[in-house]
Amino acid sequence: MTSHAPEGYDCPFCAVVQGTEKDGVATKQVDIVHQTDLLTAFVSSHQWPANPGHVLIVPNGHVENLYELPSEWAEPFQAATQLLARALKKAFDCPGISTRQHNEPAGGQDVWHYHVHVFPRFEGDELYGSDRQRVSEDVRSKQAEQIRRALKILEEREYGEE
Repeated sequence: MTSHAPEGYDCPFCAVVQGTEKDGVATKQVDIVHQTDLLTAFVSSHQWPANPGHVLIVPNGHVENLYELPSEWAEPFQAATQLLARALKKAFDCPGISTRQHNEPAGGQDVWHYHVHVFPRFEGDELYGSDRQRVSEDVRSKQAEQIRRALKILEEREYGEE
């Protein structure tokens, strides 16, 4: 498979997973809401105005797109997507969730590391009709905390610790 990353590509998602905070990478460690040996989920540094708490789920190892994703990773990614969708519903009291995943330039991919978007959705939010905007670290930190609290509540319910 042909890589679409430019020569010398310095992957921003690899930096997040590796715990590296550097200039030019907006996402910080405080944005991480869920992490396993296989994947990391974090609040996106760019969000659509009416969809607070947009989360990205990425593999911890560098995989450029869906074509390269090992098939045995599909179930853990779907499980994480489902978990984060439930957490966003709880954290932001949203009536719906959307997920997206892009591959190659013609498919809308603009970061050359496989990732799944999970969006909280609201009636009339115009997700597909508006432009994303950079979100401050302070706002993301608060959103991440809301999501982590929701994940904790979901975990407690699953294990009967209410």
